[in-house]
Amino acid sequence: MTEKIHSTPLGEIHYWVNNNPIEEAKTLVFLPGLAADHTLFVHQIEYFSAHYNVLVWDAPAHGKSRPFQLAFDLEDIARYLHEILTIEKVEKPVLVGQSLGGYICQMYMELYPNEVSHFVSIDSAPLQRQYYQNWEIWMLKHTKTMYLSIPWKMLIQWGTQGVSQTVEGRANMKAMMTNYERIDYCNLVSFGYLMLAKAVEQNRPYNITCPVLLLCGDHDQAGSCKRYSNNWTEKTGFPLLVVPNAGHNSNIDNPEFVNKVL
Repeated sequence: MTEKIHSTPLGEIHYWVNNNPIEEAKTLVFLPGLAADHTLFVHQIEYFSAHYNVLVWDAPAHGKSRPFQLAFDLEDIARYLHEILTIEKVEKPVLVGQSLGGYICQMYMELYPNEVSHFVSIDSAPLQRQYYQNWEIWMLKHTKTMYLSIPWKMLIQWGTQGVSQTVEGRANMKAMMTNYERIDYCNLVSFGYLMLAKAVEQNRPYNITCPVLLLCGDHDQAGSCKRYSNNWTEKTGFPLLVVPNAGHNSNIDNPEFVNKVL
């Protein structure tokens, strides 16, 4: 994979593409979740890059895409992604978003309708307002004090064990978390939840017209992700597959299953 940099007024975004693009092949765009980086998709990159074009990034203020001012919203992130895909001449990509990455995909499709070939949500949830209770949105807006009150070692332990069921998955999450200083991590995560709440409150249609696949780990304990996923498929008919032996980061917990269904 070749590392590239996209400059914005708030900072630089690092992303990776195939060393040798495959002519006429579809492009799979992998978008990691909150506080995660491109290494979350290591098994998907390895599996798909031989036959497809692959693009993966560290989202703004994540991983190597730092320093980056926390002065953006979900719409800005989607526009940055569109700028990158335009530069790379990617048309009709397959968007694969894990957790926060799934929200970015939905905002992208809201801003750029009919520009996406397929959408795969991994342990994410819908952005439409109808799925959220008022108290859930309030909680999303007020997480910073909670995170700051938790000792760093305990936060790392909870963060790693709460998202993964496997040794590899927990090691991956720990490596990603410890790339941050405690205050930077708390600021980023609380900012991410606030950004999500604001996107939901906009009450946009967030209509999805392309083929969709929903994936959710059978042991996903992150928030109410399993409930959201079940409600999502009940209201829309989008197919939902439960990833066995997997937590919130199901694509690294059970990459064989996830790669096969993708």
